[in-house]
Amino acid sequence: MSDKHALIQPDKGQHATPVHLVDKASLAALIKTLSAGQRAAVAAQKFTGEGYSYAVVPDGDSWFVIAGVANPASLSSWCLARLAELLPAGTYRLAAGEPGPALFGWVTGQYRFDRYRTDPVIEGPRILLTSAVKAIDPVLAEAAATALVRDLVNTPAEDMGPAELEAEAQRLATAYRAELTVTSGDALATGYPMIHAVGRAAGRSHAPRLIELVWGNPKHPKIAIVGKGVCFDSGGLDIKPSSGMLLMKKDMGGAAHALALAQLIMAAHLKVHLHLLVPAVENAISGNAFRPGDVLSSRAGISVEIGNTDAEGRLVLGDALTRAGEEAPELVIDFATLTGAARVALGPDLPALMTRRDETADELLKAGLAADDPCWRLPLPESYREYLKSDIADLNNSGTNGFAGASVAGLFLDRFVTEGTDWAHFDTFAWRPAAKPGRPKGGDALGLRAAWGMLKARYG
Repeated sequence: MSDKHALIQPDKGQHATPVHLVDKASLAALIKTLSAGQRAAVAAQKFTGEGYSYAVVPDGDSWFVIAGVANPASLSSWCLARLAELLPAGTYRLAAGEPGPALFGWVTGQYRFDRYRTDPVIEGPRILLTSAVKAIDPVLAEAAATALVRDLVNTPAEDMGPAELEAEAQRLATAYRAELTVTSGDALATGYPMIHAVGRAAGRSHAPRLIELVWGNPKHPKIAIVGKGVCFDSGGLDIKPSSGMLLMKKDMGGAAHALALAQLIMAAHLKVHLHLLVPAVENAISGNAFRPGDVLSSRAGISVEIGNTDAEGRLVLGDALTRAGEEAPELVIDFATLTGAARVALGPDLPALMTRRDETADELLKAGLAADDPCWRLPLPESYREYLKSDIADLNNSGTNGFAGASVAGLFLDRFVTEGTDWAHFDTFAWRPAAKPGRPKGGDALGLRAAWGMLKARYG
């Protein structure tokens, strides 16, 4: 994409094309101030003040823009994003007021993933001016974190395997002077047996690993961020149909969210002691793949019968969550592209949120609404724990029926989170099947800004 740091700039009175914001109700008043020729230009473009629409209006040797929004007095993150996608390259300012939250969508609307294109579309930047200078850096940080999620998820598995996730964590460790520890390959067999079992079939070239990054002052509150890093999911021996594998490059979307949230935390110097954990694997098929009916040991000492090898994400998260608990964090947040059931229940746009504490859920839901990154809480019902019973082990990794799949997966993870720990689980899709203003089709951050807003409010 264009240089993110050039897309929003301080307003110092430099030349810029004015953008007049209207809704359907206020359009008539603005039209009255225009010349006959200008009114004709607006009419020719069939502009009616509809949201995300705009008209270019001649003004002597120059021109200005009239743009439709739902409410000119209360802008959202996305209301100017279509302009950022479609207007000619140049510099713009609002004719009245400040962009506020719309700065975010202005940047994310200009995101492009062109790594594999031999003829990438080269566009000049659309720059938006603002007098709210202090808002620029935080917006750019959130936009950069969102772009990071998109880049990682959009990259195919051959170029975004466990080793590449490790390299991304190393980049963050170097940039922010964090400590990186990686346990990989057969070294996982004793300490992290579920991570090892899921990832061993991928062989040495895509060897499984647990990536850990530690940053911050040990005297500050300890928090753990965990992200599911299944870089490709064939389903294992319970193999997916070919149609089910097409998007499985995105099954490391939880890891992408965790890395991006860690970047936000460290860049903002949030007063926390951060422990980032990414179990990175490829769920492949070979002669040593784990099997339906196998019983796995775990770092927590809980035995797990494998009811379905395609329920692998919860296995690798189980060992990572256990490791996180050993440092006694006061808060654990995990991100995972965990269940199709969450998508059936909530669709692609709403991450399913599960928490142990009502107040934590309230904080996250409130932060999500404030950032135009809404989530929806699902329960963790005690009565559903019986769906994970095994005849021969402590747990089965797959529910015994098709009921409440997202909540049952959350209950599985709950067994591996230290008792009494404040814990939040995001079952996110990490993908947009259709483009929206500021949100192109492809990998995307869903739940990231909700979690970041909550952390800023709690620890900022």
